[in-house]
Amino acid sequence: MFEKPIGMRDTLPPLYETKNQIRERIKGELKLWGYQSIETPTLEYYDTVGVASAILDPQLFKLLDQLGNTLVLRPDMTAPIARLAASSLKDVSFPLRLTYDANVFRAQHNEGGRPAEFEQLGIELIGDETSSADGEVIALMIAALKQAGLSHFKIAIGHVGYVNALLLDTVGNEQRADTLRRFLYEKNYVGYRQHVKSLSLSSIDKSRLLELLNLRGDFSKLEDAKKLLTNAEGNKALQDLEKLWDVLENYGITDFVKLDLNLIMHMSYYTGAVFEAYSDNLGTPIGSGGRYDELLKKFNRPAPATGFGIRLDLLVEALGNTAEKQTVTCIIHTNERRKDAIELAKEKRSEGIAVILQDLSGIKDVDQFSQNYDDIIYCIGKNGKGDI
Repeated sequence: MFEKPIGMRDTLPPLYETKNQIRERIKGELKLWGYQSIETPTLEYYDTVGVASAILDPQLFKLLDQLGNTLVLRPDMTAPIARLAASSLKDVSFPLRLTYDANVFRAQHNEGGRPAEFEQLGIELIGDETSSADGEVIALMIAALKQAGLSHFKIAIGHVGYVNALLLDTVGNEQRADTLRRFLYEKNYVGYRQHVKSLSLSSIDKSRLLELLNLRGDFSKLEDAKKLLTNAEGNKALQDLEKLWDVLENYGITDFVKLDLNLIMHMSYYTGAVFEAYSDNLGTPIGSGGRYDELLKKFNRPAPATGFGIRLDLLVEALGNTAEKQTVTCIIHTNERRKDAIELAKEKRSEGIAVILQDLSGIKDVDQFSQNYDDIIYCIGKNGKGDI
């Protein structure tokens, strides 16, 4: 009778304090880069944000309002911010630099261990189509992770345009390309190889598809990528990545990045450079982002955009430590000395000391109770502030 719904979690005090400390460090860094904080509703209309979010329909939490409209718990923050940019901020000129800290909700179906509610911290840079904007968001993600205390991590960078161009150029239609994309998204490279070998393609085209898996490593791999594909879309994607590399070099952060041209994101609205952040000791991405230049058209305010989101729960796991336990002083008092105890607590709190008050009559075992606190003050004498 005390079970939680699938994917829902409680956060106990030690973990909460850890998350709070990391959260505040990251938010402080985002503010220093000029990003303004916003909040959006937990509930959104299905027909706008729900559809635009690109989260699969079975993963949406849906409910009806009193008028029969279908609502969703927000499944991500990018679509709500696109709505915001086209409504409440429609008269604010581009570029917009916005940051958020919010819980998002994605239904899980009997998948143990995967959260259905998790906290994201992130940014959106709307209205800037340049490589400088792409470089800024990647540089800011790196700065935020370092500020959180993470030192060993990499940012894998790819480009949606290149993968799409290569797959369509070889397999010829969107349905066959989508099958290959799913293997890449799941990082099922064994399955990808087996599927490529089963296709009715020339040996040259099969070789090109298999060679895609080797386009991972430092940015010198761009030269190999150019040999695999020569059409206009593929060339533009590689030019975008070359410009982005120049920006990252200017920031002095290339030691933190690597190329991964197999990178496929779960959000279908990405259109350009995409990236994921990996910690050395965690197998799943702790954050991701990229360019999405078509999404705001759905909200009648077309604009290029890029951004990222960091999963706070996964970042805490990657850091592998918890916040120091807060030191708490307990003042145990009798009814007669309650006022003295309250005054003493005020004095201690003004010095920055955490204090709780406890009526002696509410304690069954004083010795056992005392083990829960770092310092005990007894305020039970007849005169003065009590025995210390």
